[in-house]
Amino acid sequence: MRFAIFGVLVGLGMAAPVTVRAADLDFGVLRGGSYEPAAAPSLANWEGIYVGGHGGWSSASFGFGDVFRDPVAQALRATAIETTLGASGLMHARDMRRDGTSFGAFAGVNYQFDDTVVGVELDYTHLGLTGRSSDAINRYQIDSAGYLRGAKLSGDASTRMDDYATLRARVGYAIGDFLPFVTGGFAIGRAQIAQTVAVRGYEYDQAAYRSNQTADPSQRVYVNNYGYKTFLQNDPGSSVLAAPDIFRPTKEKIVGGIAAGAGIEYAITPNLILRAEYQYVLFNDFDGHKLNLNTVRGGAAVKF
Repeated sequence: MRFAIFGVLVGLGMAAPVTVRAADLDFGVLRGGSYEPAAAPSLANWEGIYVGGHGGWSSASFGFGDVFRDPVAQALRATAIETTLGASGLMHARDMRRDGTSFGAFAGVNYQFDDTVVGVELDYTHLGLTGRSSDAINRYQIDSAGYLRGAKLSGDASTRMDDYATLRARVGYAIGDFLPFVTGGFAIGRAQIAQTVAVRGYEYDQAAYRSNQTADPSQRVYVNNYGYKTFLQNDPGSSVLAAPDIFRPTKEKIVGGIAAGAGIEYAITPNLILRAEYQYVLFNDFDGHKLNLNTVRGGAAVKF
């Protein structure tokens, strides 16, 4: 009996420390819905300087306005042909669109305030897209003085955007390892513009020609004319026009504009960031030429 009581006391003594240690254990995982495990820490600290590269697809909308007006007006200035026909306003170059790949690099700096991220970014994009449009017209009219006045016109215009850069502010909101953002600022681009305009203005005294057809040969008068290489007094319709005046203005232009866009970034590691972005650029008119760009692109950057 004494041995049994002694065994019970020894067992209770050994169990006491185990009971105390068990009281210190966290069994929260067994307590049901009230227990919330700690969230994994975010990899991203968005503050700092970063550099990277991008590539994507650009759609360029080219406009040409009245690029043919000035060359025609110059060729026919102070003439009855321009007054009668309004020849400088007869040709119209159509707007058109071209698509292609684009690529470049970017660099910037971010400042983070809690979940808000603000920064400034500079990017460069190589584009190399060309838009071209042409028109041609041959029109004549008989004026009140009896003169047939005509203009035979043709024109071709092109715009090539080689590359451009933007300087933009950025504002984003950090959601863990993701950073959606919007951006806006200024753009500057390098463009090549070219035009070829051919102008033939011609006229002759149709009233005199018609009068000659019914008059006695001895009473026929000289039919005044202009703009012909060979003018046939008895058959103006078979006459040969003089060579056209050709205008070929070509320029390289540095053009400004505005840029805006939106995108999202994802931090793979604290120093490696992936990006998907949309960017819109609208350039100011340059010598009648117009251009805006829509670009969808992806990129990657290293943050320091």
